[in-house]
Amino acid sequence: MVAVKAYYDGSVFVPVEPVKARRNQPAIITILDDGKVVEKPHYRFIGVLSQESYEEICSSLEDTQKVDANEW
Repeated sequence: MVAVKAYYDGSVFVPVEPVKARRNQPAIITILDDGKVVEKPHYRFIGVLSQESYEEICSSLEDTQKVDANEW
């Protein structure tokens, strides 16, 4: 399988670079959405924590760091 970059001129797909393929060779064409990122449900978990979430995690970690003076 080979990926080919091309653009659609209104009637045919024009490759951006030379393509090694036989004449009339079957192909599958995927149309991209103008470079837009397709929203996936798991994307909401990717990225930086919100300030509120960060402060909540920090306060939870502080509780684990408390040590009693009489403990060994």
